[in-house]
Amino acid sequence: MCPRCRNPVAQCACRAQAATPAGDGIVRVSRETKGRGGKAVTVVRGVAVDAASLQQLAQKLKAACGSGGTVKEGVIEVQGDHCAKVILLLQAQGHTVKRAGG
Repeated sequence: MCPRCRNPVAQCACRAQAATPAGDGIVRVSRETKGRGGKAVTVVRGVAVDAASLQQLAQKLKAACGSGGTVKEGVIEVQGDHCAKVILLLQAQGHTVKRAGG
């Protein structure tokens, strides 16, 4: 039994809702330095995929940029200022992308 919806695990509605995060369908790419000792980080928010697909997308972006990074709370962080390259890669995969934060 699922503790949230009280249905059998095979018929759980919670898992289906948690699999795809809600959003407006626009991926936002920005550059941040706040709290990182002045180092620039490219941040990708709003990708509406599950956790495993988000991790795979992060691996592709990091490999294309030739740098490290991580996935934290549904947000992809790529070390360095790679906004233009990340936007082109995401658009090539069919995402609607906007540059956020200037």
